[in-house]
Amino acid sequence: MFYRGKYTDGADGREMGAKRQRIIDQGPSFYGNSPGSSFMYTAPPPPYSYVSQPPPFPVVRLRGLPFDCTETDVAEFFHGLDIVDVLFVHKNSKFTGEAFCVLGYPLQVDFALQKNRQNMGRRYVEVFRSKRQEYYKAIANEVADARGGSPRRNAPRAKSSDEAKESAEHTGILRLRGLPFSAGKDDIMEFFKDFVLSEDAVHIVLNSEGRPSGEAFVEFTNAEDSKAAMSKDRMTLGSRYIELFPSFSEEMEEAISRGR
Repeated sequence: MFYRGKYTDGADGREMGAKRQRIIDQGPSFYGNSPGSSFMYTAPPPPYSYVSQPPPFPVVRLRGLPFDCTETDVAEFFHGLDIVDVLFVHKNSKFTGEAFCVLGYPLQVDFALQKNRQNMGRRYVEVFRSKRQEYYKAIANEVADARGGSPRRNAPRAKSSDEAKESAEHTGILRLRGLPFSAGKDDIMEFFKDFVLSEDAVHIVLNSEGRPSGEAFVEFTNAEDSKAAMSKDRMTLGSRYIELFPSFSEEMEEAISRGR
């Protein structure tokens, strides 16, 4: 059997699979050999050939996530799939309980949809097909919100968080959150290109499966540099805006050891 679903970004996005057009060259028709036979026999067609189509963008949308959900939670929810990016959706700086998850391959979308209405903690999560345009629009909204491009009313939690960052003591270590899972040490060093860093000063945190968790720690030369580097808080690395937090060696070592 051959799956004949839709396979484009521009269509309704509800079906996954190759749009496989069967090109059948009908063979010659002839009558049976028996005299007076009335049945018609059609020679079997040659092997199928297909019209190639570009694969769809492998992204799904999640709804009903716990409000303390992290990227690691999403990666564990889709255990066994290749997670490229997780984008949490906010409105007026508040998490809506929705997220977009970009997968490694188009075929993995079908496996992700099998998790629809399964539980994450005490909540069941809905999983839907999505499209590239919806994901990119969500990115644009998040970046605009982080830069103050949209109203920030009703966001006391964000305000108190900012105040805590400003009053925190600097030890020369920063924790980064929200990194693309594909980000490497070179990307982080480029993000902090105004500061002198070595590869040994960048520590990418791994989850229990040995995959990037979306967090990292950076050791600066001194506390003054780490404080100055906080000016990069909520700036973008690739398509993601990165949150920075003052940290300390014990927290860094604990996080790194969890992924070993």
